[in-house]
Formats: sequence, structure tokens, C-alpha cells
Amino acid sequence: MKNHERLANLALAALTFAPLVVKVDPNLNVILTACLTVYVGCYRSVKATPPTETMSNEHAMRFPLVGSAMLLSLFLLFKFLSKDLVNAVLTCYFFVLGIAALSATLLPAIKRFLPNPWNDNVIVWRFPYFRSLEVEFTKSQIIAAIPGTFFCVWYASKKHWLANNILGLAFCIQGIEMLSLGSFKTGAILLAGLFVYDIFWVFFTPVMVSVAKSFDAPIKLLFPTSDAARPFSMLGLGDIVIPGIFVALALRFDVSRGKESQYFKSAFVGYTAGLVATIIVMNWFQAAQPALLYIVPGVIGFLAAHCLWNGEVKPLLAFDESKTEETSSEETSEADSNKKAD
Repeated sequence: MKNHERLANLALAALTFAPLVVKVDPNLNVILTACLTVYVGCYRSVKATPPTETMSNEHAMRFPLVGSAMLLSLFLLFKFLSKDLVNAVLTCYFFVLGIAALSATLLPAIKRFLPNPWNDNVIVWRFPYFRSLEVEFTKSQIIAAIPGTFFCVWYASKKHWLANNILGLAFCIQGIEMLSLGSFKTGAILLAGLFVYDIFWVFFTPVMVSVAKSFDAPIKLLFPTSDAARPFSMLGLGDIVIPGIFVALALRFDVSRGKESQYFKSAFVGYTAGLVATIIVMNWFQAAQPALLYIVPGVIGFLAAHCLWNGEVKPLLAFDESKTEETSSEETSEADSNKKAD
């Protein structure tokens, strides 16, 4: 891990705990926390092989529709069923999901202190009576799951805003680290669709705001304020993860060409500018704002302007991580064959 990555991790941790001991301006807290999370997630996504989950153009087109269906379903559940019952079920779901996300986030730091066999040797466990179902894990993953489990027990019992935020940040970092858009074309389709999705559900219906207020689970970050009537400012995890995976793609594009943070800087500055614009407009009108309305043009606009300025539109649009992964696999197989031949 490079020094700037380590500093970003430490800064994010300090900022997360800071409201416990000092008064932090919630607007500044939103901007710094979201930007640091995107930064950390982007650099964690840079690996020898591309992220495991790659999105296709078809998936990107369907994503806003699936998201709308899920959002409307949650709205109806909260409207016609007991909120306590719905949130109890969601708590159980996020308890399990939280252990997995928090363990995966802590794992790189924990692995450094454990023997190599604990990190490398995979244990396969098959379910009783369902031998075809199996789970693979290492001893280091079990060790990482221990603090994650205790932490999720605390979250489920107390529902403290700090516990909510730590789990939310783990979800964001893992999402940016593990998900790949595959190409900038797919990214543009996804962001354009969610741009419309966010505007519609925030400005034209009460659904988004209602679900955000009713949903007692780490799908949003909470930032303490001094206003008794409005004790927390909120930022949805989607406003971090969705643009974050696009910014991460720009970083991996730079790395694939051997250039350090060229287009990544443009995309990251665009994200920061869009987030700042969201906060300014929200405070100006004193009303909830669809953050992607400002973040999407910021990210795509800054990246496109930089790309046009350099005259490198074709290389950027031609970049495809799925092809890169296939090429890497072929090279690895060829190298293994050569070794056996020797």
C-alpha cells in the first residue's frame, strides 16, 4: 500500500469517528467522507486481475428499472405493513451482509499479521444433505469475520449512527473494489439511466425520501447536525458506489496504460465538484436533492473534457476490461505451458 493510500484510509477512519469528540460541519463531513471513500475504493480496485463482477450494456440498461421496482416495493411494504416488522427483517439481512462486507474490508490489514498458509490455503466446506453446495474460505477470512461479527451484534442491538456509518462505508468500499463496469460505454449508459432515475423518484414522487427516512438499515450515511428538528444529514450509498465504480474504471484505465492518475484525477475532481454542487443547492432550497443530478454530469463532463483536450476519445471508448481479463488469462496459460515444456 502506497503512502497516499494509507493516509486516505487513516483520514477516512479519523473523519468517521470525529463527530464523537468534536463538532464537525455536516456539509463538510458529507463531502470529505464521500470523496475519501471513493478514493480508497478506487485504489483497492487496482489489482493484478480486473474486479470479478463485470456489468454488460444490457445489465446497465435494466439497472434503473430493477432499482425502481425495488424502491417502489419497499415503499409499499412500509406503507401497508408495520415499519418495525419490515426493519426487523432488513436488520437480519444486513447483519449477515455486514459481517461479509466488514470482514472483507478488514482482511488486507489482518492478513499481514498471519502466516502465509492461513492466507493461501483454501478450505472447502460442503453443506450437510446438500453436498453440491459448498463454501470456500481461508483461516484468515475466519479471523477477519470475528471482529465483524461482534461489530454487527453491536449494530443490531444499538442501531447507533456510528455503527450504521461503518457498515455503510464497508459496503461502499467493497462495491467500488469488486464491481466493474467493463467499459466506459457501459458506464455512460448506467450513469445516464440512474441520472433520470434519481431525478424522477426525488422530484416527482415522495417515494425516495419516504423510503430513506423509513429504512432503518445501513443504506445511507448519517452525519450528526446541531439541529434538533433534523438531527442528521443523509447521503445514500448509491451516490458513492455508482459514480465510484466509474471513477475506479478511469484509474484502472490509467494503470493499464502505465500512466499514473491521468484521467482518474479528472473523474475524481468531477465527482467532488458534483457533490459540492449538491450540497450548495440543497442548502439553498432547503430540500432533498437527487445527488446524481449533479454528480453524473460532473464525473462524465470532466472526464470527457479532459479526453477531448488530449485527443484520446478512441482509446478511452475502446477500453474493455473483459477483453483485458481474457488476454491476461491467455498469457498466464501460455506462460504455464512454457514452464511445463521447459
